[in-house]
Amino acid sequence: MRVTIWKNDKESTERAITRFNKKVQASRKLLEVREGKYHKKAKTKSKQRKAAVMREFYRAQKDKNKFY
Repeated sequence: MRVTIWKNDKESTERAITRFNKKVQASRKLLEVREGKYHKKAKTKSKQRKAAVMREFYRAQKDKNKFY
C-alpha cells in the first residue's frame, strides 16, 4: 500500500510534510520495514513447546492469585 497525500493550495509545505508523516505512522509501514531489516531464526519445535508450557504455567499462576 502506497502512502500519498496531495498538497492543498493554501497549505504550507511543512504542514503537508507533517500530514504525510502522520499517514506513514498510521499505516505502520515503517514498522514492517524495520522488522524486515534483520532475519530472525525460526524457533525450533522444542523451544515452541517449552514456551507454551511456561505460558500455561504463568497463566495458571495468574488465575490462582486473583482475588475476585
